[in-house]
Amino acid sequence: MSDQKLVPPAPARPRIIAIANQKGGVGKTTTAINLAAALSEGGLKVLLVDLDPQGNASTGLGVAVSERALTTYDLLFDEAPLRDVVRETSQAGLTICPATTDLSSADIEMLANEKRSFLLHDALRQPGMEAFGFDYILIDCPPSLSMLTINAMVAAHSVLVPLQAEFFALEGLSQLMLTVREVRQTANPALRIEGVLLTMYDRRNNLAQQVEADARENLGDLVFKTKIPRNVRLSEAPSYAIPALTYDPHSRGSEAYRTLAHELNARHAGLQPLGTKENV
Repeated sequence: MSDQKLVPPAPARPRIIAIANQKGGVGKTTTAINLAAALSEGGLKVLLVDLDPQGNASTGLGVAVSERALTTYDLLFDEAPLRDVVRETSQAGLTICPATTDLSSADIEMLANEKRSFLLHDALRQPGMEAFGFDYILIDCPPSLSMLTINAMVAAHSVLVPLQAEFFALEGLSQLMLTVREVRQTANPALRIEGVLLTMYDRRNNLAQQVEADARENLGDLVFKTKIPRNVRLSEAPSYAIPALTYDPHSRGSEAYRTLAHELNARHAGLQPLGTKENV
């Protein structure tokens, strides 16, 4: 599947997707990095906005802390031009707005700002955005329903929710869904759920199969057909500061994210999803 090119989304370009779940350890940053890599591998131009004060997406794409002179913080609070903040990565077509712990104070600093919910929205729509030619902008949110996450939802067209296939997984979705509803009612009427992505999936595990069955029964087509397997290569790749698709292109995890990229892009490019092999 790696040699199959993707078609740019239409009509909305760039397509802005927030990757969010208030629970940590569900594969959120892993999904942000590898979905971005898979989309760019397919020939699309992708910007990954690291909105997590931990900066794990930045580290995972090879941007050392010492190289983060300007960051997402500067984009939000100092109105830094996007061209001065973005950094190229080793993956062709993939750029990143890096983050540092400076974002840890963002919630407090936003309290006094009248436009506190729209800072990222405005930053991603600043003059000259068209020149970048981005097809997708993915936002890696912090593991909380903070003002940073609200900013991501106000800025985005949709929210992609990684969901670990474990006990109580669905119960954690309720607050996130309520937050999406509130943002839709108050600040971004067009916001929708892009989809729920099952992560760390082990088909040999009866619990994982039950979580999938419950998710599909309750959420229907919102659940992506693609499932991301529990895969050691996905866990190892960040320590080498590269996406899993580069670290081990033929691993089951890498192939799953390629399949996800095609499934996602087919929704926005007016295409039929490509036939895929079993990826878990």
